[in-house]
Amino acid sequence: MDSDKFSSLDETTLVDYIKSVPALAERVGNYTAEEITVREVGDGNLNFVYIVTWPQGSFVIKRAVPYIRCIGESWLMTKERAYFEVTALKEHGKFCPEHVPDVYYFDRAMALFAMRYLEPPHIILRKGLIAGVEYPLLAEHISDYMAKTLFHTSLLYLSTTEHKAEIARFCSNVEMCRLTEQVIFSDPYMLAPNNHWTSPYLDEDAKLVREDNQLKMEVAELKSKFCEKTQALIHGDLHTGSVMVTSSSTQVIDPEFAFYGPMGFDIGAFIGNLILAFFSQDGHGNYENQRQASAGTINNGLSNS
Repeated sequence: MDSDKFSSLDETTLVDYIKSVPALAERVGNYTAEEITVREVGDGNLNFVYIVTWPQGSFVIKRAVPYIRCIGESWLMTKERAYFEVTALKEHGKFCPEHVPDVYYFDRAMALFAMRYLEPPHIILRKGLIAGVEYPLLAEHISDYMAKTLFHTSLLYLSTTEHKAEIARFCSNVEMCRLTEQVIFSDPYMLAPNNHWTSPYLDEDAKLVREDNQLKMEVAELKSKFCEKTQALIHGDLHTGSVMVTSSSTQVIDPEFAFYGPMGFDIGAFIGNLILAFFSQDGHGNYENQRQASAGTINNGLSNS
């Protein structure tokens, strides 16, 4: 990758970039820069996300920068995560196109790609669950996604030669794996700068976690499995913030943490997020809407996933 070609972009210069790239210029057609609207909407931790619209179409541009967006340039992070995200989207999309958005274009040097815009009423699943929206097809859709992507990228489907080649293709996504090892399997069980809890009310609970040696031994075993098992191409960050939904559509996004790892990590991460959403319903409800129905829907999703 030619890192010298990486340059900054904003809402204005992105239009010029789109016009300069044949694959993107063909999509927007003869519309002028004044007729093309670019809006930055990224609310995640890592990347910038732009919605590009014109009178007859739209797409999304997602861009990785060489640091963690929510922290700033003090925490550097590889731009190559965009390559692994695009590669995982295309690979998973081959086996489950109904739940993975299409990628239209990828510029590795600029660490950006264009993909399908999931138009409203699509929203991030986490926001919908917080609002008490019920998604009756979620369990069926997400189970279908995990079954198809995990099966077809594992030795249950691939030959050993194919499987090892795929492992090699994703094995250099080490920075993203290292971040998961830190924030999932290490930091929560020790005093760490990025740990936060409701102090002083949960001080004792946090202390109990830090001092629970049996728990830490079990987490260490899980960390070992995460690092050593290469069962299938996992999403690597499959939580309710990585899924966009409507009542009839479920789309899995943001697989920049993808690598060949243990199938149970994706499955457990998503189920764990549903459990958090279930127990938070009382806190999000009120006298008029006590959330029994939405809590019941989440519980059904847990049973059927």
